[in-house]
Amino acid sequence: MPADPLHSAAKSKRSTTSPPPSGSGASAIEVRRSARRRRTVSAYREGDRTVVLIPARMSEAEEQRWVTVMLDKLAAQESKRVLGDTELAERAERLSAQYFEGRARPSSVRWVTNQNTRWGSCTPSEGSIRLSHRLQGMPEYVVDYVLLHELAHLLVPGHGPRFWRLLEAYPRTERARGYLEGVVAADRLPHLPATRDE
Repeated sequence: MPADPLHSAAKSKRSTTSPPPSGSGASAIEVRRSARRRRTVSAYREGDRTVVLIPARMSEAEEQRWVTVMLDKLAAQESKRVLGDTELAERAERLSAQYFEGRARPSSVRWVTNQNTRWGSCTPSEGSIRLSHRLQGMPEYVVDYVLLHELAHLLVPGHGPRFWRLLEAYPRTERARGYLEGVVAADRLPHLPATRDE
Protein backbone atom coordinates (compact mmCIF):
# COMPACT_ATOMS: atom_id res chain seq x y z
CA MET A 1 0.00 0.00 0.00
CA PRO A 2 1.49 3.42 -0.90
CA ALA A 3 2.36 5.74 1.97
CA ASP A 4 -0.10 8.47 2.88
CA PRO A 5 1.70 11.74 1.96
CA LEU A 6 -0.06 13.66 4.71
CA HIS A 7 1.10 11.28 7.42
CA SER A 8 4.36 9.89 6.07
CA ALA A 9 6.62 11.93 8.41
CA ALA A 10 5.64 9.84 11.42
CA LYS A 11 6.98 6.31 11.03
CA SER A 12 4.56 3.71 12.38
CA LYS A 13 5.93 1.51 15.12
CA ARG A 14 2.91 -0.77 15.28
CA SER A 15 -0.30 -1.00 13.35
CA THR A 16 -3.37 -2.87 14.49
CA THR A 17 -6.70 -3.31 12.80
CA SER A 18 -9.88 -4.13 14.64
CA PRO A 19 -13.61 -4.07 14.10
CA PRO A 20 -15.19 -0.76 15.11
CA PRO A 21 -17.17 -0.19 18.28
CA SER A 22 -20.91 -0.37 17.76
CA GLY A 23 -22.21 2.75 16.02
CA SER A 24 -19.06 3.96 14.33
CA GLY A 25 -19.19 4.89 10.68
CA ALA A 26 -16.41 2.64 9.30
CA SER A 27 -16.11 -1.12 8.91
CA ALA A 28 -12.60 -1.31 10.43
CA ILE A 29 -10.28 0.76 12.59
CA GLU A 30 -6.54 0.82 12.06
CA VAL A 31 -4.43 2.16 14.93
CA ARG A 32 -0.96 3.33 13.95
CA ARG A 33 1.55 3.93 16.75
CA SER A 34 4.45 6.30 16.19
CA ALA A 35 7.59 6.84 18.29
CA ARG A 36 7.85 10.37 16.87
CA ARG A 37 4.38 11.31 18.02
CA ARG A 38 4.56 12.57 21.62
CA ARG A 39 1.12 13.83 22.64
CA THR A 40 -1.12 14.39 19.65
CA VAL A 41 -3.75 11.99 18.40
CA SER A 42 -5.40 12.32 15.00
CA ALA A 43 -7.77 10.32 12.82
CA TYR A 44 -9.04 10.27 9.26
CA ARG A 45 -11.13 8.11 6.95
CA GLU A 46 -9.39 6.02 4.33
CA GLY A 47 -12.08 4.42 2.20
CA ASP A 48 -14.16 2.18 4.46
CA ARG A 49 -11.50 2.25 7.19
CA THR A 50 -10.75 4.72 9.99
CA VAL A 51 -7.07 5.34 10.71
CA VAL A 52 -6.16 6.60 14.21
CA LEU A 53 -2.61 7.88 14.77
CA ILE A 54 -1.35 7.73 18.38
CA PRO A 55 1.96 7.98 20.30
CA ALA A 56 3.76 4.63 20.65
CA ARG A 57 4.00 4.95 24.46
CA MET A 58 0.21 4.89 25.02
CA SER A 59 -1.24 2.03 27.03
CA GLU A 60 -3.95 -0.21 25.58
CA ALA A 61 -6.55 1.49 27.81
CA GLU A 62 -5.50 4.95 26.57
CA GLU A 63 -5.60 3.67 23.01
CA GLN A 64 -9.17 2.44 23.43
CA ARG A 65 -10.25 5.72 25.03
CA TRP A 66 -8.67 7.81 22.26
CA VAL A 67 -10.11 5.64 19.50
CA THR A 68 -13.59 6.26 20.92
CA VAL A 69 -12.94 10.01 21.26
CA MET A 70 -11.63 10.29 17.68
CA LEU A 71 -14.51 8.26 16.22
CA ASP A 72 -16.96 10.59 17.96
CA LYS A 73 -15.10 13.65 16.61
CA LEU A 74 -15.13 12.30 13.05
CA ALA A 75 -18.83 11.45 13.31
CA ALA A 76 -19.59 14.98 14.56
CA GLN A 77 -17.67 16.53 11.66
CA GLU A 78 -19.39 14.29 9.13
CA SER A 79 -22.86 14.96 10.55
CA LYS A 80 -22.43 18.67 9.79
CA ARG A 81 -22.31 17.95 6.07
CA VAL A 82 -25.71 18.02 4.41
CA LEU A 83 -26.23 15.62 1.55
CA GLY A 84 -28.11 16.81 -1.52
CA ASP A 85 -30.77 14.69 -3.23
CA THR A 86 -28.23 13.32 -5.75
CA GLU A 87 -25.82 12.27 -2.99
CA LEU A 88 -28.72 10.78 -1.02
CA ALA A 89 -29.72 8.66 -4.04
CA GLU A 90 -26.10 7.52 -4.51
CA ARG A 91 -25.92 6.62 -0.84
CA ALA A 92 -29.14 4.59 -1.12
CA GLU A 93 -27.69 2.72 -4.10
CA ARG A 94 -24.51 1.87 -2.14
CA LEU A 95 -26.49 0.73 0.89
CA SER A 96 -28.74 -1.47 -1.26
CA ALA A 97 -25.67 -3.07 -2.85
CA GLN A 98 -23.97 -3.59 0.53
CA TYR A 99 -26.92 -4.93 2.55
CA PHE A 100 -29.58 -6.09 0.06
CA GLU A 101 -27.43 -7.39 -2.84
CA GLY A 102 -28.68 -4.44 -4.93
CA ARG A 103 -32.25 -5.78 -4.99
CA ALA A 104 -33.81 -2.56 -3.63
CA ARG A 105 -33.80 -0.11 -6.56
CA PRO A 106 -35.62 3.15 -5.83
CA SER A 107 -36.67 5.33 -8.76
CA SER A 108 -36.15 8.46 -6.63
CA VAL A 109 -34.68 9.38 -3.24
CA ARG A 110 -35.07 12.92 -1.92
CA TRP A 111 -35.38 15.17 1.12
CA VAL A 112 -38.82 16.59 1.93
CA THR A 113 -39.96 19.24 4.41
CA ASN A 114 -43.55 18.03 4.89
CA GLN A 115 -42.79 15.01 7.12
CA ASN A 116 -42.85 16.15 10.72
CA THR A 117 -44.19 12.97 12.31
CA ARG A 118 -42.17 10.43 10.28
CA TRP A 119 -38.46 10.11 9.55
CA GLY A 120 -39.02 8.66 6.11
CA SER A 121 -41.58 7.18 3.77
CA CYS A 122 -41.65 4.89 0.78
CA THR A 123 -44.18 4.29 -1.98
CA PRO A 124 -43.25 0.81 -3.28
CA SER A 125 -45.54 1.04 -6.33
CA GLU A 126 -43.63 4.12 -7.52
CA GLY A 127 -40.25 3.16 -6.06
CA SER A 128 -39.96 6.56 -4.39
CA ILE A 129 -38.29 7.23 -1.05
CA ARG A 130 -38.60 10.48 0.89
CA LEU A 131 -36.58 11.40 3.98
CA SER A 132 -37.57 14.09 6.46
CA HIS A 133 -35.35 17.19 6.43
CA ARG A 134 -35.21 16.77 10.24
CA LEU A 135 -32.61 14.02 9.67
CA GLN A 136 -30.17 16.51 8.15
CA GLY A 137 -27.31 17.04 10.57
CA MET A 138 -27.90 13.75 12.42
CA PRO A 139 -25.06 11.18 12.47
CA GLU A 140 -24.50 9.34 9.20
CA TYR A 141 -25.33 5.95 10.71
CA VAL A 142 -28.80 7.28 11.62
CA VAL A 143 -29.46 8.58 8.08
CA ASP A 144 -28.18 5.26 6.71
CA TYR A 145 -30.56 3.34 8.97
CA VAL A 146 -33.59 5.37 7.82
CA LEU A 147 -32.53 4.92 4.19
CA LEU A 148 -32.16 1.16 4.70
CA HIS A 149 -35.53 1.04 6.45
CA GLU A 150 -37.20 2.63 3.44
CA LEU A 151 -35.18 0.54 0.97
CA ALA A 152 -36.35 -2.59 2.80
CA HIS A 153 -39.95 -1.49 2.14
CA LEU A 154 -39.26 -1.81 -1.59
CA LEU A 155 -38.66 -5.51 -0.89
CA VAL A 156 -41.17 -6.12 1.93
CA PRO A 157 -44.11 -3.69 2.26
CA GLY A 158 -45.08 -4.20 5.94
CA HIS A 159 -43.22 -4.40 9.26
CA GLY A 160 -43.43 -8.16 9.71
CA PRO A 161 -40.65 -10.60 10.66
CA ARG A 162 -39.28 -10.72 7.08
CA PHE A 163 -38.88 -6.95 7.08
CA TRP A 164 -36.97 -6.87 10.40
CA ARG A 165 -34.76 -9.78 9.29
CA LEU A 166 -33.61 -7.65 6.35
CA LEU A 167 -32.56 -4.85 8.71
CA GLU A 168 -30.61 -7.25 10.95
CA ALA A 169 -27.83 -7.10 8.34
CA TYR A 170 -27.13 -3.46 9.29
CA PRO A 171 -24.97 -3.57 12.46
CA ARG A 172 -26.09 -0.16 13.78
CA THR A 173 -29.86 -0.73 13.59
CA GLU A 174 -30.44 -0.78 17.35
CA ARG A 175 -28.17 2.19 18.01
CA ALA A 176 -29.86 4.26 15.29
CA ARG A 177 -33.33 3.37 16.55
CA GLY A 178 -32.26 4.34 20.07
CA TYR A 179 -30.93 7.69 18.79
CA LEU A 180 -34.21 8.47 17.00
CA GLU A 181 -36.26 7.41 20.04
CA GLY A 182 -34.14 9.77 22.15
CA VAL A 183 -34.83 12.66 19.76
CA VAL A 184 -38.58 11.99 19.92
CA ALA A 185 -38.48 11.73 23.73
CA ALA A 186 -36.53 14.99 24.02
CA ASP A 187 -39.12 16.76 21.84
CA ARG A 188 -41.86 15.64 24.23
CA LEU A 189 -40.16 17.03 27.34
CA PRO A 190 -41.77 20.17 28.74
CA HIS A 191 -39.78 23.23 27.83
CA LEU A 192 -39.31 25.66 30.69
CA PRO A 193 -39.76 29.32 29.89
CA ALA A 194 -36.54 31.33 29.76
CA THR A 195 -35.83 33.37 32.87
CA ARG A 196 -34.73 36.97 32.71
CA ASP A 197 -31.76 38.16 34.70
CA GLU A 198 -32.93 40.96 36.98
